[in-house]
Amino acid sequence: MYSPDQPGLPDPALDAQFYENVPTKRLLAWIVDVLISVVITLAIGFMTFGLLLFFYFPILFGVSFLYRFISIASGSATWGMRMFGIELRNAQGDRFASAEAFMHTFLFFIVNVSVIGVLINAAMMLLGERGQGLHDYVMGSTAINRPVDF
Repeated sequence: MYSPDQPGLPDPALDAQFYENVPTKRLLAWIVDVLISVVITLAIGFMTFGLLLFFYFPILFGVSFLYRFISIASGSATWGMRMFGIELRNAQGDRFASAEAFMHTFLFFIVNVSVIGVLINAAMMLLGERGQGLHDYVMGSTAINRPVDF
């Protein structure tokens, strides 16, 4: 049985409840996070009387990156992830520190810049026992259902 006092991620065979429906929750969280980023970007555009909307996609990229990094650094989950009860954990089973949040966000954007990267990520999340995407696998991290006991 998983305990926050022992290092490492929960074992998928012994603690399957930590990984149940996580790929689906990650997809739904990603949709929420994209919508939040779009709303923030549009708000920035309208606050500048539409001037920054000429640079919509670069601003959307920057807003998305900062939103993801800041929200993961502050609680090991984006707002979308929190809404669906999942959070990111490092290889030791701990919540992310700021440096890990930055690296995870950076790798997430690198992997998801192409359709091939998105497909590889999706396949890995659906087929792997821990539901890790390529960026998670590289870092040794994963998303789990938020434990209720801490």
